[in-house]
Amino acid sequence: MTIQALVVDDDQNVLNTFVDLLDICKINVVGTAKNGKEAIEQFKKLTPDLVFLDIMMPEFDGRYALREIRNIDQNIPVVMISGGDDDAIDKLLEFKPSAVLHKPFRMNTLLDILKNELKLELDSN
Repeated sequence: MTIQALVVDDDQNVLNTFVDLLDICKINVVGTAKNGKEAIEQFKKLTPDLVFLDIMMPEFDGRYALREIRNIDQNIPVVMISGGDDDAIDKLLEFKPSAVLHKPFRMNTLLDILKNELKLELDSN
């Protein structure tokens, strides 16, 4: 079964990179969003298996979106994407992100999070 992901970041280049990297991992990106408000709307509409969520965004940031997503589904894996703001990461912990991915990141780091922290079985075909 193919894993369905939602990717949320206000930087189009980051969105494009994530879509490409997740495609290599055989994860289907079913939707993208550029802010927390869109993220919540897309999450409700698409019901993905996995969410990648930037912390710092306009019009409802990642903290707000994570809180709302957790209110809808406490068990969905949510990987927060951080540009390096440790204070923002500390504030996230109460909403229990599944993992935090720091920008810039390497493919190996993404794979490590997917396989080891989230325990996803990635299709290697």
